[in-house]
Amino acid sequence: MKFSGVIPILATPFSEDESLDLVSLTKMIQFIEKSGVDGITVSGLLGESNRLIDSEKESLITTAVEATDGRLPVIATVSHTGTQGTIESAKMAKRAGASALMVAPVKLPAPNEQALFDYLKSVADDTDLPIVLQDHPQITAVHMSTDLIIRMVSEIPSIKCLKAEALPSPQRISLLKNSFGDRDITMLTGLGALYGIYDLESGSSGFNTGFAFPEILRAIVDQFSAGNKDAAWSIYHKYLPLIVFEQQPGTAIRKEILRLRGLIDSNHLRLPAKSISASAKQQLDALLKRSFGNADLTQMLEVNSS
Repeated sequence: MKFSGVIPILATPFSEDESLDLVSLTKMIQFIEKSGVDGITVSGLLGESNRLIDSEKESLITTAVEATDGRLPVIATVSHTGTQGTIESAKMAKRAGASALMVAPVKLPAPNEQALFDYLKSVADDTDLPIVLQDHPQITAVHMSTDLIIRMVSEIPSIKCLKAEALPSPQRISLLKNSFGDRDITMLTGLGALYGIYDLESGSSGFNTGFAFPEILRAIVDQFSAGNKDAAWSIYHKYLPLIVFEQQPGTAIRKEILRLRGLIDSNHLRLPAKSISASAKQQLDALLKRSFGNADLTQMLEVNSS
């Protein structure tokens, strides 16, 4: 698959009784596909994957593959606290029809970069699917050195993409891009697109994040790729307050936006996480009004630089 453009990470919809809402998942995928995305990612670290059991992850992947019906590649996050667990999750994802795997490093009792390398190498040796290596220390609590990432990319051919979320992301992307040599590997921006335009300028090939307005990310990437950098900057600047607000820790705000867009029936998060607070809801409603006026959020938005 092509690891570039816009590949949203999907929130995991739950009903109020905490059961998976696969109907909403299908509805969300069908809507997002209309925005011209290049793929989707399920069971991400901010998709509440740590609160899912294995059978639920398989249901998510299977539903996503069926909903896209081959039109879009599906990346499945398979990270586990142990090597064998990740390998088994990878095998399950392949059986379910995933096109690629996302793997994050596992937290160890003490820093050990050789152990992290061996972990990724063992997973890669046991699958023929391409791997997206996720570098997100704010969530994983694992800080991989640039030397380790360069070694992984050099010695593990199935790593085809780096999801670059370690801060400062623009500088890290630039450094790594200049260090990968002739390896056919791309880097994608996460963190809710918070540093999006800076990452693109530094060498990112697009977005792999869960921002609730993928059509905005699509417009930024398209303008930037076409050489219209001023237009890309204008779109980024116009919607940056919304990007910043949604990027607060957790997914409560994102899920409420998805509910308002008619893409999920409930904004419920699995316990112990809590849904959006009354004060945040009030701020969000005001921000959406300020950003979009009276536009119907349940429809695909027309995004321009003016």
